[in-house]
Amino acid sequence: MVGYSFMGAVHSHAWRTAPRFFDLPLAPKLTALAGRNAAAAQAAAAKLGWDSVESDWRRLIERDDIDLIDICSPGNTHAEIAIAALEAGKHVLCEKPLTNSVAEAEKMTAVASSAAERGVYSMCGFTYRRTPALALAKRMVDEGRLGDLRHVRAQYLQDWLSDADAPLTWRLDKAKSGSGSLGDIGAHSIDAAQWITGSNITGVSALMETFVKERPIGGDFVGLGGHRGADGPRGPVTVDDAAIFTARFGGKTPDGGDPAIAGGGTTAVGRSTYGGPIGVFEATRFALGRKNAMRLELNGTLGSLAFDFEDMNSLSFYDASDEDAGFRRIIVTEPSHPYVGNWWPTGHGLGYEHGFTHQVVDLVNAIAEDRQPEPSFSDALQVQKVLAAVEASAEAESRWQKV
Repeated sequence: MVGYSFMGAVHSHAWRTAPRFFDLPLAPKLTALAGRNAAAAQAAAAKLGWDSVESDWRRLIERDDIDLIDICSPGNTHAEIAIAALEAGKHVLCEKPLTNSVAEAEKMTAVASSAAERGVYSMCGFTYRRTPALALAKRMVDEGRLGDLRHVRAQYLQDWLSDADAPLTWRLDKAKSGSGSLGDIGAHSIDAAQWITGSNITGVSALMETFVKERPIGGDFVGLGGHRGADGPRGPVTVDDAAIFTARFGGKTPDGGDPAIAGGGTTAVGRSTYGGPIGVFEATRFALGRKNAMRLELNGTLGSLAFDFEDMNSLSFYDASDEDAGFRRIIVTEPSHPYVGNWWPTGHGLGYEHGFTHQVVDLVNAIAEDRQPEPSFSDALQVQKVLAAVEASAEAESRWQKV
């Protein structure tokens, strides 16, 4: 594993936990942890359960006792590490977003495609797919219980940056993070919406804002639960604090064919000539009182679904055929629900960390079965293209931007 902070800790927990609750065809072994600060990496390895430490990630690539590289470092490092690992014949799990640019994501996807032909696989870590309630929502949409989708409503609301004196971190540096709330949390909403609907976003109109344009330099503020920084020099914030955009999803022509082949498309103002749903997306780290409100609502011709990660063990469902009822709450803790049967008795909910454990389970099973795990780098590239289109639209005063 490369990196050992927030994501490194939760990934380590997942690698340790997965084989204890799921019967895996391969046994994960936490062989080596890489970090530039050797002393800090050694302390993290001892705490998180890794057998050895490297101060240069390249040593991981060279070692014969390592089969998979788990990338938990900032976005500007992903491409170099992932490409080197795949070319060396090692499987890759890469945190989202895939990288900081479409060009790099395309290179990573091309290398991943070539590696897959040799049985070397890669996956991007959009772990909200593994939340049982969202996985159930995906199942219900696939079963046709919502009918034809009309609306997608997605929000990701946090408040940990609302203090204007919170110090600068790498997440506020575009060169390292790629973008702010858009790429950090909005990417999750984009992936979840495209995955559950089975449709890609084809165009966007966006607005982005940086509320606090300078922050104190220094301090040990690391994000969630951070504190006020010391007085002194301030540096520029080079990413967005909030992003809002409308979206058009691809649809099908009446005969079920490819709308591009049939001459479908969008007009200058983004109105579709074929039938995909329309969407509204919001991502911010300035919504006071919202800690991790990753929300998704879908409205179709036969029903609706609504989810909020701050109530992650439930899913709201409205069946239009029942005229006397509103939304009903499904408690997603039954053994028949996705992933749940390997955990606790009915009614005993799961938490944030379980999605990462399920990610390990799905990845290990795919590798053992010699098949491509999902989401693939190609799926992540599509998300990267949407992120780029949102930024381009915002820079062009919200002008409609095709993806």
